[in-house]
Amino acid sequence: MQSDRTNLPQTEAFNVSHGIIPTEILLTLATGPLLLGVLCGKRALEFFQALGEASEEVFRGDRLPAIEFPDRAQKQTE
Repeated sequence: MQSDRTNLPQTEAFNVSHGIIPTEILLTLATGPLLLGVLCGKRALEFFQALGEASEEVFRGDRLPAIEFPDRAQKQTE
């Protein structure tokens, strides 16, 4: 009679010069940096959106100084 373990699927392995690393360990090691990258990307998106809104406020017409242009009629008579 065969044991139940022989019917379990074999895990794929990544061959490294030091030995064999199971894919479960590789997946575990890759999960943290992936989640960190997603969170950093979300924060960067929020930062750039806030930066864009702030730059729009700088270039609003009501906050810019009024520039006095000389009248063309006065300039032609001089």
